[in-house]
Amino acid sequence: MSTANPLQRLNALGQSIWYDNIHRDMLDSGTLEQLVREDDLRGITSNPTIFDKAISSGDQYDQAIARVLRDQPDINAAELFNHLAVADIRDAADVMRPVYERTGQQDGYVSIEVSPRLAHDTEGTVEEARRLHAWLDRPNVMIKVPATREGIPAIETLISEGISINVTLLFSVERYRKVVDAFIAGLQDRARRGLSVSGISSVASFFVSRVDSAVDPQLSRSHADKQGKVAIANAKLAYRHFLGVFDGERFRQLRELGAQEQRLLWASTGTKNPAYSDVLYVDSLIGERTVNTVPPATYEAYRDHGDPAVRLTEDLDAAVALIQALPEAGVQLADITDQLEVDGVKAFADSFDNLLAGLERKAGAIARDRRAAG
Repeated sequence: MSTANPLQRLNALGQSIWYDNIHRDMLDSGTLEQLVREDDLRGITSNPTIFDKAISSGDQYDQAIARVLRDQPDINAAELFNHLAVADIRDAADVMRPVYERTGQQDGYVSIEVSPRLAHDTEGTVEEARRLHAWLDRPNVMIKVPATREGIPAIETLISEGISINVTLLFSVERYRKVVDAFIAGLQDRARRGLSVSGISSVASFFVSRVDSAVDPQLSRSHADKQGKVAIANAKLAYRHFLGVFDGERFRQLRELGAQEQRLLWASTGTKNPAYSDVLYVDSLIGERTVNTVPPATYEAYRDHGDPAVRLTEDLDAAVALIQALPEAGVQLADITDQLEVDGVKAFADSFDNLLAGLERKAGAIARDRRAAG
């Protein structure tokens, strides 16, 4: 490699950089291999919004759609999407496989989400996660499950079955505690049954910038000094819990049995407020044994002018004090994070519905063109 750029230097500080984007052109053009080679990229995440943008815009998926329709002309839009998504995730996982091997199965993962329509359906989530896991048939794939109340027992069940899970849509430390409990309970269940707990990987995707976007407007002028700081403080408190659990006695026996810890992954790290640094939520949350999944614009910005240094453990007491002071400032953080979860589930469901509608239109047009061609 050439002189280390800021993205590469993050890995040296103990934080893995993943890319919050995937589309067919990244795979066909060799862009993904280039990111791995030049930036030491360690993983890929996807969600319904990302796939909606990739599949609905342009014609890069038209040939793949036509191939599926040729074999299964009566396939519905949801299953058609799964065929397209599974092909992308499989191919990306193959590109990332050397990273997976080189890092001892810690990185090199590609994540795909269960249908957002199942966010409040425990059994439906478990069944779809099992199906996607078997269909993808790659060791370095994570199935994304939302951290809704109904998602928590699904996470425990899937971990107990040895399926690697990316827990998504986490906004509050309270819900994060439940996610950690479910992860550990799933591993403990395997251990009790005499099954191996090694080789099962999980991340807890804690969303960041959306918290500031929701909190900042509620802070009055007299509390304006807190703007742009609450999301980072919230994340630091989650990291404090991570250290307390995974460096503590509670996880010791599982670690001795070969279990990996469930790393915190910072998500929603693109800066939404133009008044803030465009790399604020990367620079501020650098710490050992963490992941940051970065959207394309932020990724490019960080490569250009990121300033890597461990900051996640700085000013923890100040972070606690800031969160504790929010009620006095008129902000009920628990209410805000509850609403962010509702909004997040809805946004992904809306993207999924839009994606399916677009696929139905594309499939219809391709079928008509085929009939016209005789």
